[in-house]
Amino acid sequence: MNRQRSFIGFIVAGAIALLVIAIAGFYWFFAKSPANLTASTGQPSATIFVSKLSPVMVSLLTNPDRLQALEGEGELSKLKTSLFAKSGIDYKEDVQPWLGDEITLAITTLDIDRDQENGQQPGYLLALATKQPEKSREFVELLFSKRALAGANLAVEQYKGVKLIYDNQEVSTEEKISNRSIERSRTTSWKQATRSVPQESTKFKIQNYLAGAAVGEGFVLFANDPKVLRDAINNVQAPDLNLTSSLEYQKATKQLSKGSLAVAFLNLPIVAKWQGLELPQSYDSEIISLASNPKGLLAETSFLTSSEIVSPSAPLSKPVGALKYVPASAGLAISGSNLSNLGNSDLARLWRQATATIYGSEEDVVSRFAKPLADVQKKWGINLPEDIFSWVQGEYAIALLPAKEQTIPDWIFVVEKSQSVEKGVARLDAIASSNGLSINLLTLPQQKISAWTELTTATKKSDVKEGTSFSIETKVRGLHTTLGNYEIFTSDLETMDEILTAKDNSLIDNPKFQDSIAAIHQPNQGYIYLDWTKSQNLLERQVPILKLVEVLGKPFFDNLRSLTVSSYGNDTGALKGGVFFQFNNL
Repeated sequence: MNRQRSFIGFIVAGAIALLVIAIAGFYWFFAKSPANLTASTGQPSATIFVSKLSPVMVSLLTNPDRLQALEGEGELSKLKTSLFAKSGIDYKEDVQPWLGDEITLAITTLDIDRDQENGQQPGYLLALATKQPEKSREFVELLFSKRALAGANLAVEQYKGVKLIYDNQEVSTEEKISNRSIERSRTTSWKQATRSVPQESTKFKIQNYLAGAAVGEGFVLFANDPKVLRDAINNVQAPDLNLTSSLEYQKATKQLSKGSLAVAFLNLPIVAKWQGLELPQSYDSEIISLASNPKGLLAETSFLTSSEIVSPSAPLSKPVGALKYVPASAGLAISGSNLSNLGNSDLARLWRQATATIYGSEEDVVSRFAKPLADVQKKWGINLPEDIFSWVQGEYAIALLPAKEQTIPDWIFVVEKSQSVEKGVARLDAIASSNGLSINLLTLPQQKISAWTELTTATKKSDVKEGTSFSIETKVRGLHTTLGNYEIFTSDLETMDEILTAKDNSLIDNPKFQDSIAAIHQPNQGYIYLDWTKSQNLLERQVPILKLVEVLGKPFFDNLRSLTVSSYGNDTGALKGGVFFQFNNL
C-alpha cells in the first residue's frame, strides 16, 4: 500500500518551516534581547523516541514564542496562521498554554512497511515537549475530534499503556495479522465527544493521514502512520533501540557547544542511501548546531569517522599577520598557512564533505566557485597548485575587492617571505616573460614595485588626410612588492596604492572583522571572511540559485552583514568547523 502523500501537510510543512524561520529569525531576537533566549538542556530529549537507524533528526530547543521579535515582520504570526488554518485549531488558545521548549522532527525509517513493490514511504515523527500534560492531552483529543467532524474514520488503540488516536485506513493482510494481538477499541462516540465543537470550525477536508498520542508527562507525538508511533513507544521501553543509546550519536553530541538552540543529526550512510548521494569520504555521521552570541549566530558542524583525521598544517593561535596588508574594503578574505597543502587541509575537507552532503556531488558546486580561478589559469598559462600554491608554505592572505566600474573584482595575494617564495616569484617572472609581458620597476609612494606589463596599440581617427594615427598604451597585468616580511601581489596599481597608503585601515584592525573572528574557536586553520554587502553581486553571478535562496530567507539576508568560516578542533575522529553570521544593528 503506497502512502507517499500520507503525512498530514500542516504538521510536516509547519514543523520544518518553524525550524527554518526560527533559525533565520534568531537575528531579530538577539537584536533586542539576546540574554532571554536560552536552551533548556542544549540537547534534545525526544531522542528516546527516535530509532538509532533514523537518517535525520532536527530539533528546536527553545519555545517558538520566545521568537516574538519576529512579529516586527509578521513571519511568526503568518506561520502560525497557515499552520493551523485548515485544522480549526487556535494556536494561542489550544497550543500555546502547554507547548514546551522542544520541537523535534525526525525521519524514523526510510520505508514504513518495508515493501519495495509499493514504493518508499518514509516514517515521520514530530515530538512536541509539553509543560502542562493535561492540557496537551486535551489538545490531542480536540484535534482528532475536529477531524472526525470533518469526515475522518478514526481509530483508538491502547498500545503498551499509551492511547493512540489515528485516521483509520485500509491495511494490508500482513498488517492485520500482526495487529490481531493488540487490544484495540474503535471509538463509537466521537459525535458525543464533539458536540461542543462549533460547526463553523470544522470546515476543512481530510487530505492526509495522521496519528497522535500524549506520551507520559513530557511529550505529544504525531506521525504519519500508527506504526511509527508504536515504534517510538517501543524505543522508549527498549532503550537499546533508540538514538540516545547510539554510540555514534553519543560521540557526536560531545562536539556540541553549551546552550545550543537548534540541533540536527544525520546518519550519513543512511542519508546517502535515501537520497542516492555519493559521499566523498567514509564519515559516519554529522551533527549541526546553532548557538547564540551577543554579536550574531554561530553555526557549527562536525563530521565524525572511525578513522583518524590528521591535519597537514599546524593550527594557528591567532590571525595571520598577512591580513594587515588586506584593506578593510575587501569583500572576501581567505587567510591561513601552508597553501601547498590546500587540497588536503581541514577546511577543504570540510567544504567537500558539506557540499557533497547537501548537493550530492562535490564537483558540481566546487566548479562554480572555481571558475574565476580557472579563468586566471587560462589567461596566464599557469597551474595554480604547481606554479603558486606549491611554494607558499608560510602565512598567506587572499582577498577580493569590489571594483566600481567592472564586474571582475580586484585581487590581493600576500605571502610570508621565505626562500621558496623567492624562487616562486622568479618562476612567475619567467612565466610572464614567456607570455610576452615585460617586467618593469616602478616607484609608488617611495616603494619600489615590480610590474608585469603589456604594450598594446590603440588607433584613433586623425584630422589629417593621410589617415589613422596610432598610440602605444601600457597595460599592467599584475604587480608585486616587498613589505616587511611579506611579498604582496595585486591586480592593478590602484589596489597596490590602497595597500601602501591605508596601512591604518586594514581588515585585521577593522572592529567588525575582529567581532566576527572573536566568535570562532582558537586555535584554528585560518578564516574565510565574507562581507555580504560587498560580495553579494559577485556571489549571485557565480551561484545563480543564490537569488532564490535570498527570496526564501529574506529577513535573514536583508540583515546579514558578514559571515566567517573556519575549521578547528583537536579530536582526530572528527572534522569540525563553524560559520559565524554577523548582522546589522548588532
